[in-house]
Amino acid sequence: MIERDPIEDGSPGRLLELTVTDLALIDRLRIDLDAGFNVITGETGAGKSLLIDALGLALGARADTSLVRHGADVARVEALFDRLPEPLITVREVAASGRSTARIDDATVTAARLADEVGSLVEIHGQHEQGRLLDERWQRDLLDAFGGHHELRTTMATAVDRWRENRAALDAAALDPREVARRIDLLEHESTEIARARLRPGEAEEIRARLTAAQHGEAIARGAAALRESLTQEGAGARDATAVALHEARGIARLDPRFEALADRLAGLEAELADVADEARRLAETVDHDPGAVAELDARLGIIHGLIRRYGDDEAAVIEHGERAAAEAERLRGLDEERALRQREDARLLGAVGSAAAALSTARLDVAAALTDAVDSVLQELGFPAGVFEVAVGRRPAGSGEAAVEVDGDAVAFDAAGIDEVVYRLAPNPGEPARPLARIASGGELSRVALAIKRVLAEADATPTLVFDEVDSGIGGRSADPVGRSLWGLARRHQVLCVTHLPQIAAHADAHYRIAKREREGRTVTEVERLDREGRIVELAAMLGGGPGDPAALASARELLDRAESWRAGPVGAAGIDRSA
Repeated sequence: MIERDPIEDGSPGRLLELTVTDLALIDRLRIDLDAGFNVITGETGAGKSLLIDALGLALGARADTSLVRHGADVARVEALFDRLPEPLITVREVAASGRSTARIDDATVTAARLADEVGSLVEIHGQHEQGRLLDERWQRDLLDAFGGHHELRTTMATAVDRWRENRAALDAAALDPREVARRIDLLEHESTEIARARLRPGEAEEIRARLTAAQHGEAIARGAAALRESLTQEGAGARDATAVALHEARGIARLDPRFEALADRLAGLEAELADVADEARRLAETVDHDPGAVAELDARLGIIHGLIRRYGDDEAAVIEHGERAAAEAERLRGLDEERALRQREDARLLGAVGSAAAALSTARLDVAAALTDAVDSVLQELGFPAGVFEVAVGRRPAGSGEAAVEVDGDAVAFDAAGIDEVVYRLAPNPGEPARPLARIASGGELSRVALAIKRVLAEADATPTLVFDEVDSGIGGRSADPVGRSLWGLARRHQVLCVTHLPQIAAHADAHYRIAKREREGRTVTEVERLDREGRIVELAAMLGGGPGDPAALASARELLDRAESWRAGPVGAAGIDRSA
């Protein structure tokens, strides 16, 4: 067993423990993981890959309500990660109703936040990753990851983005002069028409209110006069009556201070009545009685409605349209100058793209040989002859009419990732030329190539835990032992969790877990057990195809385990121990 201390800066590290409740066949399962090479074995359908799905949920993967165990309301996954001064805990709950919740320590977070916070702690390498390895764009990305080309890639992508933005502006400026003149005339007409109207936001509503009032001008005037008279009539108006009441209240207040508040309220009421009378007079005077003034208001309203109908929903929108039209007309008048500027910028920015592309390409060419040697060395450990693997870096000539940069005297095509075409080639058969992986690699060969690349990249990878979900698919027994050794070597620098069906791989584990289906109270449940040495021999014998108690299978399993332990204790295995630990 490997003991690795938590990262001293308090950052979370390897996976310590995984607890799963009510997920598919799992009613309750808890697994404590070793720091080194962990393997999970068991019969088909027992739930080996289900554990990987559960771990994915704890890392923020998309929740699937169909995984909730039949009869349960909620499926729950809890993962503990190594951290000082105490473990990091992530929890994911998926309700049968469809609701999903996530927590980091005691804080509730979104699934996306969960993935951002802890997704980098575990890298799950499934069979689909092998399919990605056939994509030459992905091969290019892996080469850049190995070479540490992040800054060069960023510089390249930024240069291409700037060139594309300028090229789009240049294309937009390439208008027919007659079309430009027509658009300028139209925009100037619109902006001038709107400016001359001198609109005010809310003006139409004000005019409509005044026109409505004008229709009832006589009635409004009579009513306003009656209102003022009721308030101000000498001796009988409300204002005089209030003044009398105020005088009496003040007299009483001199005898009883409690009436002072009433006197103050009456004083305010007297002032308010006077103000109401004045306001009624003023409003009555604003009513338009003159037919000429009404006609002018009506004409003004027509102008405003016409502008709104053509240019916007209200006066503010019309004013904004006029400002935009004026600005666009000004821009179009300077289009020739802008086009010349953009053309000069195009040449300069394309030069920047070429410089960034050349720097990235040179770095790739320099590191391609190193990646070739490193992967080829691991592939030899996995049973391949020397020299079977090659990282080829080439450039695609630009087609007719295609944007290009000149590098080393050649006009080459480019994109945001550079000018290079990266192809991984394999020559597994002596005498045959190397060919692209997509055209030659069998399933077993591809699995071993993927593992070799992962092992090489892991040398510089800080991911604490690497998970391999049946990536040994297509690998035969003869190739399996080297794969097991390689995974064990990888586990000297990372925690490794591997689901496998091959006993030759399982024999190299630091910790071996068996998953099995059981019937309990009429229900099928999944259980996990960490095996001791004798338990491992029994499980390896079953994986070898032996029946219960089969002496020959048990003897083969014991020999397999002894051979793996002997290799790890020998000089080759010892060389794989992490010397930085």
